[in-house]
Amino acid sequence: QVQLVESGGGSVQAGGSLRLSCVASGYTYCMGWFRQAPGKEREGVAAIDSDGSASYADSVKGRFTISEDNAKNTLYLQMNSLKPEDTAMYYCAADSSCVIAERIQGTKGRDWVDYWGKGTLVTISS
Repeated sequence: QVQLVESGGGSVQAGGSLRLSCVASGYTYCMGWFRQAPGKEREGVAAIDSDGSASYADSVKGRFTISEDNAKNTLYLQMNSLKPEDTAMYYCAADSSCVIAERIQGTKGRDWVDYWGKGTLVTISS
C-alpha cells in the first residue's frame, strides 16, 4: 500500500515562493502534483516520467519546478512567482502506469492516478 503525505502549503503574497514536499511510503512508480481550486476540477500541475523527465501544465511553466529525491522517497514542487490563481489544494499523486506526465495538461491525467495524498492548501493573496 502506498501512502503519500504532503507538506509545505501556506499563505503568501503574490510574487512569493513556496516549496511543497510529498513523502512516499511504498513503491511509488511515477509521481506528480495536481491541484484543485474551489469550484473547479482537479487538474494536473507537474509530473516526472519514468525516464526522469518533467512535464508541466502550461499555466505553471517557467514558474514551478518538480524534482524528486529517491533516497528520501520525497517529491518536491518549488513554486515561484506565485499568482492568486495558483490558490488551490495541492495533491501528490502516484501512477503505476507512468502516464500522467504525458497527460499533465488539464484534467485527463487524474484518471491514471492510483494513489492520492490528502493535500496541502496553498493560498496566494494579491
